[in-house]
Amino acid sequence: MPQALYRKWRPRLWEQVIGQEHVVQTLRNAVRSGRIAHAYLFAGPRGTGKTTTARLLAKALNCLHPDPAQRPCDQCGTCQAVNEGRFLDLIEIDAASNTSVDDVRDLRDKINLAPGEGRYKVYIIDEVHMLSTAAFNALLKTLEEPPPHAIFILATTEIHKIPPTVLSRCQRFEFRRIPLPKIVGQLKALAQQEGIEAEEEALTLIARQATGSLRDAISLFDQLAASGQALTLTAAQALLGTATDQRVMDLIEALLQHEATRGLQCIHQAMENGVDARQFARQVVDYLRNLMLIVMDSTDQIEATPEQRSQMTNHARRFTLPYLMHAIQQFNQAATETRSTWHPTLLLELALAQTLAFIPQAQPATPLPASAGPTPLEPVAPPPFPASAPTPKRTAEQAPAASTPPTGSDATTPRPVSTPAASAPPFTDASSKATPENSSLPAASAENLPDTRKVLQNWARIRAIVKSRRTQTEALLNSCKVVQVHHGALVLGFATELLKSKMETDENIALTRAAVRQVLGVDLPIVCTVVGTKATSLPEDFGIEPDGMVSTALSLGAKIVKKETNPTHDQE
Repeated sequence: MPQALYRKWRPRLWEQVIGQEHVVQTLRNAVRSGRIAHAYLFAGPRGTGKTTTARLLAKALNCLHPDPAQRPCDQCGTCQAVNEGRFLDLIEIDAASNTSVDDVRDLRDKINLAPGEGRYKVYIIDEVHMLSTAAFNALLKTLEEPPPHAIFILATTEIHKIPPTVLSRCQRFEFRRIPLPKIVGQLKALAQQEGIEAEEEALTLIARQATGSLRDAISLFDQLAASGQALTLTAAQALLGTATDQRVMDLIEALLQHEATRGLQCIHQAMENGVDARQFARQVVDYLRNLMLIVMDSTDQIEATPEQRSQMTNHARRFTLPYLMHAIQQFNQAATETRSTWHPTLLLELALAQTLAFIPQAQPATPLPASAGPTPLEPVAPPPFPASAPTPKRTAEQAPAASTPPTGSDATTPRPVSTPAASAPPFTDASSKATPENSSLPAASAENLPDTRKVLQNWARIRAIVKSRRTQTEALLNSCKVVQVHHGALVLGFATELLKSKMETDENIALTRAAVRQVLGVDLPIVCTVVGTKATSLPEDFGIEPDGMVSTALSLGAKIVKKETNPTHDQE
């Protein structure tokens, strides 16, 4: 009967274990020195060699070779019996199908029996996290004080589900995902031994799909090799349902050019050609991650050809880091949730739409010729924020404007927190492209200034928009004790100085101010205050309304402080 390749080529010696040198070296030294523990715990992702290493340890403990350093020898009768699955003192238990306390009690009753063939009786309990709480409790005493001839090896992919009482009784070994080059090298050797012609690009694609699991990689290779034809990249893509690099780069170009139609066409064409939606999203995430690594100056962690690196570098220069991170988050969500929707392309389309909504289409300062194409979103370094924004200048006819510098006695008026220019479009990120000065967005004036009631009516919408961009900022807004429009500024009152200082970061202020612009259509400076018993008062010319929310808070014993401004601010 033919065997699956991953079983046929399972490692039989320590040297054949791939990518887990830190585990193998420790176990070999333990066998050589005779310092054997009574219980081991192997934890790590699937397909990384946990069960294989457990069997190798069982072979080494019972190997008949006279030199402990040469165990397992894979030549003696004991090693051959383990290889052929007929060694009676190696007991493998699948905890997924033996989860009850009765199963553990049965094991506990039989463990006192002496080994029939070897030195030790080795119990390998796979997927041990599946045991019930009662079963774990029944196993505890046996794990702590097993008979001298019994050794336990527990294997799990979800170590967080193992009770601490079990962890404390075992020697713990962490298995790591196997690096891509090692998986590709193993597949090459496997193809040569099996006499299968395979392109290196196809093997690399298989290794990428395996995501660090050598067993998964060999299983995919076995599936593709079953066709009896040469294993080419095109054949691998067709059978695995993955997209070509060109489709992914077309979608990335659509994101950079901010072309929704082009992006949808890339997605729909990939789906029409039989590409799996989840795999397509994963490829997009993988490519965007490489761009992020380039932006963060970590190109040594990228596995790509020189031509691919050149293309990635070109794309990375045109992305801003916040936009890139947002795109990764959206498409990663599509990659992990594609199976939860009845429409295979819906989450991909949502990811595209939400990514494009992050930064609005850049509008040129002068009309472009009819033949000109769309303006790409070129990355721009974040502009330095001033220490404080200009103080609104009050007149009898007009409410304070955010862009008017202070004069005279008005210089003591509390200044709003530093934010981007009032002419910036809604949701302009600090690192996004600057917008023209002739923006149609109105400034906060006496004619269009919203009152406190209007802000409170729309406060839920403002917070929802902020939450879609940054949940930490929305949490701070949720903790506001006071929300009031006063003298052309939006006053946010917090219970403690700590909350106030957290909110006053440039990122939080700019994001909140952008959300207010989007919902209310006007630009409002933001002033953060403290409403608490330890706060100091604002100057009298702050002008607290006698029937306002701030006045009510003060009447209950609260106080307000203003944000300190830069003493070097320009003065007339």
